[in-house]
Amino acid sequence: MFWRKTVREHPEFKIGMADFGPQALGIVAWGLMIGVAMVNSGMGTLPAVAMALLVFAGSSQLAAIPLIVAGAPAWVIFATAFCVNLRFVVFSLHMRSHVIHLPRWTRLAVGYFITDNGYVLFTKRYHAPGRNDEERLAQVAYLAGANSLNWASWMLSSLAGIALAHSIPPAWGLGFAGILCLLGVLCSLASSRLRMLAALVAGVTAVCVYHLPLRLNIVTAIAVAVLVCMTAERFKPLPTTGAQA
Repeated sequence: MFWRKTVREHPEFKIGMADFGPQALGIVAWGLMIGVAMVNSGMGTLPAVAMALLVFAGSSQLAAIPLIVAGAPAWVIFATAFCVNLRFVVFSLHMRSHVIHLPRWTRLAVGYFITDNGYVLFTKRYHAPGRNDEERLAQVAYLAGANSLNWASWMLSSLAGIALAHSIPPAWGLGFAGILCLLGVLCSLASSRLRMLAALVAGVTAVCVYHLPLRLNIVTAIAVAVLVCMTAERFKPLPTTGAQA
């Protein structure tokens, strides 16, 4: 039922994809970072591809990569990944009533595809389980739309990171992966015009005053961005409330 034609053609499927759209840039940056990190840490290309396709969990991948490279016992790697992803147990308990009507294999697929962003978007839109077949179908369609875009963004970017990792100069090392990581955070947070303005002003300022000692370019960039955004917020037009009596 998860990929049944009626699910893909339901309006909620496209709404789920549209709601997840702003998150996709951040997911792409995170996926690139994970792909680069796996290869640059010493994993081979085939193990990295297998891990990207099978694990589908960025936080546990980051936690497991150094353990795998260091030759840690399998139980340590699995225990670490389990602890990192314990939050999904809570997600599953909360979503059980929403998907309990689905077949077992479909519920397992939902468990594989669900992520933090998808869970937040879904629970924000649907506070209670569907009361009839139409409402349940709408919820499954929304979840399928959001999760499909999430999975595609992650997989394509992870595989791209793996493919491009050898093209990155060795001197950049994992520092380049860290830059991609921060870029992912930036893309995820830049969800409004004011936040985009803050990011742009801070970035330009940091580059312009890069040669300040003691990394003061970062402090200066933050101060200038805050000042500019406070000024922009002050001159922001107030919403119209209609004519007063």
